[in-house]
Amino acid sequence: MNITILKTLIIATTFAAISPLVVSASNLGGAADVQSTLAAAGYTDVSEVEFDDGLWEAEVRNSAGRWREVHIDPATGEVFDGTSAANQLDLVGALAALERQGYSQVSDLERDGGTWSAEAIDPRGQRVELRLAGSDGRVLHSDVEWDD
Repeated sequence: MNITILKTLIIATTFAAISPLVVSASNLGGAADVQSTLAAAGYTDVSEVEFDDGLWEAEVRNSAGRWREVHIDPATGEVFDGTSAANQLDLVGALAALERQGYSQVSDLERDGGTWSAEAIDPRGQRVELRLAGSDGRVLHSDVEWDD
């Protein structure tokens, strides 16, 4: 067995006992790593794994047998599922979190399962597209928005 996969499984097993949403401390390198991370978090029937807007996305069946779309942070392995036990920010909370981080002129703020997406002006004055953690509003991914 590949050492990286073995380390991921050991970390995933350890963290899954503590928190089912943070199952790996290593970088996710590809779809196979994402599938392993989701399986360790208790999801089954993982499909449609793709990398989009700085996060991995997948369709999964949760422990209740319902299909869900989840997002996975490629840097930490944190799984964002809008139905998790973690408290989710409402619109006002997501906006306040962005403002605390120095973002202004926030628009198109929308919840997407366990994450939020938005457009804003970043602290350097650039127009960016953002992906936020739904539980605390931290920015997971930022792309400069180029107008055509």
